[in-house]
Parts: sequence; C-alpha cells; structure tokens
Amino acid sequence: MVRAPSFAGVILAAGESSRMGMDKALLPWPPAGKGRGPKDTFLSAAIRSLAISTDFILVVAGKNKLLLAPIVYSNGATLIVNPDPSRGQFSSLQIGLQEVLNRGRDAALVTLVDRPPAAAATIQNLRNAFAASSDETWAIIPEFSGSHGHPIVVGREMIEAFLRAEPTSTVREIFGRNQDSLRYVAVDDPCVALHINTPQEYAQLGLQDNNV
Repeated sequence: MVRAPSFAGVILAAGESSRMGMDKALLPWPPAGKGRGPKDTFLSAAIRSLAISTDFILVVAGKNKLLLAPIVYSNGATLIVNPDPSRGQFSSLQIGLQEVLNRGRDAALVTLVDRPPAAAATIQNLRNAFAASSDETWAIIPEFSGSHGHPIVVGREMIEAFLRAEPTSTVREIFGRNQDSLRYVAVDDPCVALHINTPQEYAQLGLQDNNV
C-alpha cells in the first residue's frame, strides 16, 4: 500500500561554526572554481533544494537568528529559534520536528546547513522511496559510496521517537535503537555525504566538479 504523507522540510542551522570562522549558512554556493560563480549561500541553496518536494520549510536558528532571517524570509521559508543551542544539535532537531507536527504534517525531510545541497532529483527519489515503503519503515537515509548522509526522511513514528528522547541524545543513538525501521537508499549524488567544517574543506569544494 502506497503512503500519502505530507512533507515538511527542516534545516538545522543553529551551530556556531567555530571551526569555519564564519557562519557556514552564509558560505557562497557554488564556491568559486570550474568557471562558476556563487549564486546562493549554503542556506538559500538548501531551502531551494527542498522547496519542490515539501509543503513548507522550517529553518532552526540559534544566536544567529538575525543574521539568517533575511535569507530565510526572502526564500519563502520560516525561521524558528532554539533558545538554547548549547544543548546541541539534537535539541534543534526536536524543536523543528515538534513544529512539523504542530503544523499538521506527518513526515519531514531533514538536512544540515553545513553541506552542499543534494540535487532536486535525489530529494525526490528519497521522498518517493518513503512514500512507497511499508509502515514498518520509519526513516529513509541516503547512501553514496558506502557513506550515509542527508537529507534524511523521517515519518511520524521516527519523529515521535526523536521527540521522546532526551535533548542530549544523538540521531545515531535513536537510529541504533530502531535499526529495523531504517531503510538505506543508494543515490548517485556525492553531496549527500559531504560535511564541511573548515575553510580547507570548503576550499576543496571549489576544486571538485559536483555536477551542480
């Protein structure tokens, strides 16, 4: 039986980006190189990548809320704030997912702002995989060359498992407790597995051809 979930998008962007030296949400995308000039930031590109496949997009910010607000609103997303981002990324995830349920949605595409956006076709494939899965599948996780990444798709059962957990928990811990309810989907998109923490890692992106 095919599911008919209604999807929200959630972008976690409350981190302090201490290793990068600037807010990673504001990094230009694509980076200079290969004859391309930046047209977006990591944040605006993430919003655009999720927009086609979701009903609305929530960006969870922290102390950087005023910095991110112009990008969030100019791209048609909604800003919500983690009042204490020092509790860790999982607390931002809980805040975002609670708002997903508050707005009457039962599934979410969740990604992190510190990475290049996945291709629109990749996101649609992940959404379709979840819609075609059985009720025993609570989450879809993309996989590229053996590495897992984002965005992940979470259904209501996984959302509720996240919300019941302590704010100091991690996604890895909750996934580990519910391993039988996960489904990994192979994708031909290196961006799902990239994670940018330092200026050196960001600079390396300008030397790569990620087909974006």
